[in-house]
Amino acid sequence: MRLTNKTAVVTGGASGFGEAIVKKFLSEGARVVIADINQAATETLSQTLGENTVAAHCDVGNRASVNALKTQSTEAFGPIDIVVNNAGITHLPTPLDEVSEEEFDRVFQVNCKSVYLMAQEFVPDMKARKSGNILNIASTAGVSPRPNLNWYNSSKGWMNTATRTMAVELAPFNIRVNAVNPVAGETPLLASFLGDDTPQMRQQFLSSIPLGRFAVPDDIANASCYLCSDEASMVTGVCMQVDGGRCI
Repeated sequence: MRLTNKTAVVTGGASGFGEAIVKKFLSEGARVVIADINQAATETLSQTLGENTVAAHCDVGNRASVNALKTQSTEAFGPIDIVVNNAGITHLPTPLDEVSEEEFDRVFQVNCKSVYLMAQEFVPDMKARKSGNILNIASTAGVSPRPNLNWYNSSKGWMNTATRTMAVELAPFNIRVNAVNPVAGETPLLASFLGDDTPQMRQQFLSSIPLGRFAVPDDIANASCYLCSDEASMVTGVCMQVDGGRCI
């Protein structure tokens, strides 16, 4: 019960890595706001998991929506201890000069601007309380970029840099900021990363992972729980690779 009496907000919490993080945090004693743009999935998951969760419809790249998330979260559970910036999207594998401006803007709005908006809403209360924990779910793509995922790679590299600079600035307020860098996992985004989800494409990608498998959501949830728990009270500014050795 490493997160007993803690409250958390998890964006992109209705599926994939986010859903696993929500379930792990609940199992460790936290109360969790499940924030997702898919309202139906969010409400279904919250109803399934019970009274220690709240379903919140949120477009993390929109200021008014993030402001509403902050209001709903604090009304439900009071001060928020943990913010997990998990929501993310990608563009299909495409040469960098062929990605549309609309796709580029959406990737950076969801993957980067959301971190800024969430910080603007939740950090002031954390500063006032001299306590808080922010976790950014980035990607090995931001550490070891793959061709044709160019602007997605860049957005995740931004998240890693943002994590470190947030950690330095917020440390005097006893606010820790870390990131997890997952390798490609068995989530709804996998097909988008691969471009063509075939056995051949899977095997080609797996050949780059020394441990020989994709990440599963529980891998990321377990790492997230550690970084957000008091066991990691001396850990900040870390971008932890959960990648089966891909970035060695």
